[in-house]
Amino acid sequence: MKIMLDAMGGDNAPDANIKGAVSAIEKIKAEVVLIGKEEVIRNKIKEFYGKEMEEISDRLKIKNATETIEMEDIPTQAIKHKKDSSMVVGFKMLKEDEGDVFISAGNSGALLTGATLIVGRIKGIDRPALAGILPAYHSRLVLIDAGSNTNCKPINLLQFAQMSSIYIRNTFNVENPAIGLLNIGTEETKGNELVRESYNLLKEKSKELGINFIGNVEGRDAFSGKVDAIVTDGFTGNVFLKTTEGLGKLVKASLTESLKKNILSKICAVPTLPAINRFSKMLDYKSYGGALFLGVKKPVVKAHGSSDELLFKYTIIQAEQFVENKAVEKMIHEFEKPVISD
Repeated sequence: MKIMLDAMGGDNAPDANIKGAVSAIEKIKAEVVLIGKEEVIRNKIKEFYGKEMEEISDRLKIKNATETIEMEDIPTQAIKHKKDSSMVVGFKMLKEDEGDVFISAGNSGALLTGATLIVGRIKGIDRPALAGILPAYHSRLVLIDAGSNTNCKPINLLQFAQMSSIYIRNTFNVENPAIGLLNIGTEETKGNELVRESYNLLKEKSKELGINFIGNVEGRDAFSGKVDAIVTDGFTGNVFLKTTEGLGKLVKASLTESLKKNILSKICAVPTLPAINRFSKMLDYKSYGGALFLGVKKPVVKAHGSSDELLFKYTIIQAEQFVENKAVEKMIHEFEKPVISD
């Protein structure tokens, strides 16, 4: 298996990307290909580890790419004109079966554009969507769309529900995953026009498409453990995702500050440290890795733009699992059956 990593994409590139790959290499069986400026990558590895890349692992490789797609670049123009960018080179390798999965923390719009134009959509799917994974009570929550489609139609949300259902069933072995529609209330009449129309379409087609649609879900109930996935448009989903991450950071920071406030609180905290550590780990979104682009013909994973070494490590480990679980192949198989279209 070959995992391809955009070494130049993200706020902390290439340092965090390289360090994450080195940290992950001994935790996985796959080969990791760092795509980017070869001289820069080799110099960084020598700087960080005092040795050549080949001395670290024979499963760590480099694919040279002379250009980089920046966060401020216009997605379509960047994909079309920066042919030797680390992102475009990665997509072409994926399309030509020179690798099994591609990871990037770079420009989200360019990643969606490249995945759609170069790798291609699964037949029957109108728009691919980001399926992010968040912690939930004794479980996990899939958020779709986590930020790739800011303007959606009801058909899109219906297909997001279908894709997430297939994904959860095959990846997490949940026989009949509960799929909810993110809304401001549980009543059928609540929400804007998109949500109301999507609710009606889901209610009408869910049985036919094998979706266990449980209705509208409010944000406060999303993490109850009773919902396996919540469906929404990419704009709302991205706001939800980043608000959740921010709240998690606030809780961890506040708890840490409280425990260190004085000598008495420090002493009292000692017996509870194992429980506190478990709680902290559960809240840490980094351990859940990146978001898989559902609806693309090959596995494409979006890592957080602000990914650090730890998050890249977990994303690489997660990417290997995506390939082993044949998440995309199973999605393609399911969508070969009759699907809803406009």
